[in-house]
Amino acid sequence: MSIVSAANADFLSRERTVASPVFNRWLVPPAALAIHLCIGMAYGFSVFWLPLSRVVGGAQPKECPEALGFFATLVATDCDWKVSWLGWTFTLFFVLLGSSAAVFGHWLETAGPRKAGLAAACCWCGGLLISAAGVYLHQIWMLWIGSGVIGGIGLGLGYISPVSTLIKWFPDRRGLATGLAIMGFGGGAMIGAPLADRLMGFYATPASPGVWQTFVTLAAIYFAFMVAGALGYRVPAEGWAPAGFTPPAAARNALVTHRHVHLDVAWKTPQFWLLWGVLCLNVSAGIGVLGMASPMLQEVFGGRLVGLDVGFDQLDADQKKQIAAIAAGFTGLLSLCNIGGRIGWASASDRFGRKLTYAIFFVLGFLLYASVPFAAKGGAVVIFVLVFAVIITMYGGGFATIPAYLADIFGTHHVGAIHGRLLTAWSTAGVLGPVLVNYIREYQLAHGVARAAAYNQTMYVLAGLLLCGLVCNLLVRPCADKYYMSDEEVAAQKNISVAQVVKEDDDVHADFEDFVEDGLEPAGTDDPPVAARPQPGSNSRSAQLVLAWAAVGVPLAWGVWMTLLKTAALFR
Repeated sequence: MSIVSAANADFLSRERTVASPVFNRWLVPPAALAIHLCIGMAYGFSVFWLPLSRVVGGAQPKECPEALGFFATLVATDCDWKVSWLGWTFTLFFVLLGSSAAVFGHWLETAGPRKAGLAAACCWCGGLLISAAGVYLHQIWMLWIGSGVIGGIGLGLGYISPVSTLIKWFPDRRGLATGLAIMGFGGGAMIGAPLADRLMGFYATPASPGVWQTFVTLAAIYFAFMVAGALGYRVPAEGWAPAGFTPPAAARNALVTHRHVHLDVAWKTPQFWLLWGVLCLNVSAGIGVLGMASPMLQEVFGGRLVGLDVGFDQLDADQKKQIAAIAAGFTGLLSLCNIGGRIGWASASDRFGRKLTYAIFFVLGFLLYASVPFAAKGGAVVIFVLVFAVIITMYGGGFATIPAYLADIFGTHHVGAIHGRLLTAWSTAGVLGPVLVNYIREYQLAHGVARAAAYNQTMYVLAGLLLCGLVCNLLVRPCADKYYMSDEEVAAQKNISVAQVVKEDDDVHADFEDFVEDGLEPAGTDDPPVAARPQPGSNSRSAQLVLAWAAVGVPLAWGVWMTLLKTAALFR
């Protein structure tokens, strides 16, 4: 095939992202991280709530008149927004994340990760710009539409865009690969929240908290990183495998299939719905605690956090500020554990197997949740904190392990789209978990239960959810033969011949001269057969690899450092 015809191919198409023989597969995780670290700011959006709730009234928020109707309130410019209204943006994030991942998952498999990543950048950053206009004009519905709906769609596209690609690049380390990428979603708030706080401080004036300017700045920064990440995506040529890799034998690990289940069939299998329950129940327990971490620590231990033997209600305003700062350190520690769990547990699942890893989540999680009331009653702050630190590692680990679990059960051909549909479990859990924690707490307080004991029943309920999740996990079995695609169906769907695989390699043509420089001069004007090509990564450029990892590693290290500074207050 000629160089000219390759140049005429669609730059954004999946065909143009097939890797050259000199491509290093370790360049794909930082590309995925570049996107996930940006969209992960969704977890840190609460940093904007208090400033946005005081735009009109300043230090003392000006409430809207009770007689003002709902729709009139949405467009009112002379009264402040309630934090509860702003919180709907957070709910929309995760509802739209799951639903958009389900809707667009199949499109992503055919369009390729580059196109999906660019679409995610446009939605997420475009949503921030619409939100900036909404803040400037004081129209909360624009915030909901901008960041909540359009940004939520960007979250879904960005979240699932690297999953299928990474699993295909790392058949030998599926858990590690997906853990590296999905780690970024948990770490995005560690970078974005302190950055947003500094930007608001820079832009703030007596008439403005600097939020809309911060949205615009973040949109520009995130767009640059997300576009770079999307353009960095590559997919392996058909039939590629790491050097020396031998697929595990089915007899040794019956849950790991070498065959493929079609998307339209996968969601009709019992395995899909059992895994849906596994993810939903694991996330429901974790996200409920994560959303209430700060008030829970303050209400359970009260003055004991600052050496006083009094309850939360007996503290004065200054003392409550002190324990709020300590609780912020607790929240920061949980963020670190969320990130560590994503990479740690996902990597461990490569050795333990996905089913055993989730069994550990549910059994250990049950014991830890059940022990929380005893740690609280005994005033053991350190034990209480460490228990939740371990719990949140398993919350993050559940997200990072599920894509590899799906690939084990359903094969890799449609795993990105199947993962997209399974993320509706996250949308469900995003409502179920916080509702359980918040409403059980309110019920307990309304019936005279002391604040320090208001979470005890909640912990037992969450422990019960984990037992249900354990049952779902234990019931997972390999798919029946009737669900798998035949070899002919797989070949027809891939629609690939050796000549077409050659055609898909844009870098071989665009960087023709690099072949000569790397000692890989082709035998003639036509491309060599796929089998004759060197393995991707065999002649990688180390400088490019170092720069790619530094681009995501330096911001992540800064975010970890800022979080550690806040966490230190917890152990003083």
